Amino acid sequence: MEQKKLDRINELAHLAKERALSPEELAERDALRKEYIEEWRRSTIAVLENTYIQTPDGKKHKLQKKTGGTPQ
Repeated sequence: MEQKKLDRINELAHLAKERALSPEELAERDALRKEYIEEWRRSTIAVLENTYIQTPDGKKHKLQKKTGGTPQ
């Protein structure tokens, strides 16, 4: 995410502590947060897909994707 957008998220967070945000500011904040979270998830998944576990006997195993439903 661009530094400009991160700065704007922080600016809106500071404004929200001082006063109520306008509907336009709330919509902008929500869109920026959504974009940030999506990018964070993509990045985290990429890291996990390239992570290996080494057992005591020296063998390396790729992490397995967790199957099943969503966590509650």
